[in-house]
Amino acid sequence: MSYSIQLYTVRKALEEDLPGTIQRLAEIGFTMVEPYRFVAKAAELKQALADNNLTAPSGHAPLLQENQDDIFAAAQQLGIGTVIDPHVPIERWSSLSDIKKTAEQLNAAAAKGAQYGVRVGYHNHWWEVESVIDGRTALEHLADNLDPAVVLELDTYWAAVGGQDPSELLARLGDRVKFIHIKDGPLSPDPSRQTAVGDGKMAIWDVLDAAGSLEAGVIELDDFQGDMFEAVRDSYNYLSAGKVSA
Repeated sequence: MSYSIQLYTVRKALEEDLPGTIQRLAEIGFTMVEPYRFVAKAAELKQALADNNLTAPSGHAPLLQENQDDIFAAAQQLGIGTVIDPHVPIERWSSLSDIKKTAEQLNAAAAKGAQYGVRVGYHNHWWEVESVIDGRTALEHLADNLDPAVVLELDTYWAAVGGQDPSELLARLGDRVKFIHIKDGPLSPDPSRQTAVGDGKMAIWDVLDAAGSLEAGVIELDDFQGDMFEAVRDSYNYLSAGKVSA
């Protein structure tokens, strides 16, 4: 398993010192990162990644809200192969018609992204799996209506918060899932209660065993009551040590 980190995790440090923050992540051991809202700082981020021998195979950007050409051009600049939309509001997941509209928007974004050599994906929160229609989660209904070119990044923690077993959901979604978010905590929707990976209630190794088509596992903490870099380091070390040593 190759591990990346969602840069939203260290957003406060990035705002203060982008080059220094990227260097600290490289010193922890990361070779990959997942940028977010990267258009405005693409040039600075590109330099910092190059200086530290880091790559960015995936990145988050609001594809369904902002200029897609700007996003895909910046992704090209950064070498981001998959741009993932990270958020469609909760009110758009309660009906099949709304889910199909979201799928149509993502499919259209994927067609535009293909012109730049960039793939499109979607990342869930808890509401896409908490909503169950005709016995299946809204996220599964989305997958049914997506072009085969569109991938999923399953946030396994939010899937558990939404009431699903993330390992079983991964099995049902199959090869569509190319990235996962790995995070831990008490399975609460309150992000401030999240913990370093390995310190919460997630069955981390079961999840990783169930993720059969991954290109990267992405560590993320939305928030943390303590030193964020310590939590990031502990998460990386826990996962790098492997299942036997954990």
